[in-house]
Amino acid sequence: MKDALFHLAFPTHDVAAAKRFYVDGLGCTLGRESSHAVTFGLAGHQLVAHLMTELLPAQQGIYPRHFGLIFLSKGSWQQLLEQAQAKRLSFYQQPRVRFPGTSIEHHTFFLEDPSGNLLEFKHYLHESAIFGERECREVGDSSTHPAGS
Repeated sequence: MKDALFHLAFPTHDVAAAKRFYVDGLGCTLGRESSHAVTFGLAGHQLVAHLMTELLPAQQGIYPRHFGLIFLSKGSWQQLLEQAQAKRLSFYQQPRVRFPGTSIEHHTFFLEDPSGNLLEFKHYLHESAIFGERECREVGDSSTHPAGS
């Protein structure tokens, strides 16, 4: 599906706070907005924050819900990291290397938006790990999955 864009809708408790985080903080483009929703462009994909009067319960860890970007160059990943630090965005997990020394090694960090949505930004050492490396049975950190998942 080369002629498709990704779309993600997610909850927000405050449209103005979402705009500050996604536009001023991450550098997303601002799209349509109303009193109950706002659209953003993130790397050419559409995000829509929908106002919720009741927030979802806080997640205990990074699973099961988060979204973000995979950078094809470490320089671009580093640039966003530095931007997030300079804008004093809320880090849920500081930058780190996951699965070091393996075919799925990657640099990652997690941000938390004002409504508690988690965003992951990563760069794989080997691009084949994005959709390949099927012989590797690791998907996520087993130590951080909730019990029974």
